[in-house]
Amino acid sequence: MSTGVPLASAKGEIVQAVLQFMPDWVQIPALVLIVLLVVGSWGFKLKRGIDRRRAARAGQAVQVTARHGEGRGADYLGQYAPQQAAPQPERQPSGADFLGAYAPQQRQGNGPA
Repeated sequence: MSTGVPLASAKGEIVQAVLQFMPDWVQIPALVLIVLLVVGSWGFKLKRGIDRRRAARAGQAVQVTARHGEGRGADYLGQYAPQQAAPQPERQPSGADFLGAYAPQQRQGNGPA
């Protein structure tokens, strides 16, 4: 009985389609490489977790990798960072904020006459 719903994910379908175009003698090594990559990544993550726990128990500093947008690239310029300018005395407004002689005249009084 078929419900018409595919049981495999889109990734599985893509892998299956790619493997079908390969000759038989290439399919098995390709599958082995894919499995080794997945198992290796799991092992690497597990090793990092164990190392963090051991360092925390021993009271050592734990090296934490920077998260996205934290402390690298353009955020850290080192000696090339712009120097902080000394505070400037109060400046005259400029541009559209300061019209000088062309500013509308302020009328004295409570309102239109």
